Amino acid sequence: MKKVVLKMDLHDNRVKQKAMKTASGLSGVESVSVDVKDKKMTLSGDIDPVSAVTKLRKWCHTEIVTVGPAKEEKKEPAKVPDPLKLYETYPFYYQMTPPPYRQSYYVTSFEENSSGCVICKIYLDIPNAI
Repeated sequence: MKKVVLKMDLHDNRVKQKAMKTASGLSGVESVSVDVKDKKMTLSGDIDPVSAVTKLRKWCHTEIVTVGPAKEEKKEPAKVPDPLKLYETYPFYYQMTPPPYRQSYYVTSFEENSSGCVICKIYLDIPNAI
């Protein structure tokens, strides 16, 4: 991984945008940053500095300032949080499930009361039907 610093002649915002778009489209570029005051562009990643300069010269005058390894930040080991304290569960009689739903209905046969049709008779005898 390399860090390449380029000096560019950025005279307006349009040229800066086109240069950043061209630089970010190069293969191997991981990050692009521009310092407008110093007129410098910093590219980091696995890139060829010469090919980057030739592509960027289409938009403005570009020179290589420095090429070197990218500084890797030292990461501190992550602290492992203390394990959570497990509490005992309530005894089984507190964890009882509700009783199962029981559906009760009453059906009378057609032979007991022969008046009326069978379908109407069933709906009249079932409580809470319809």
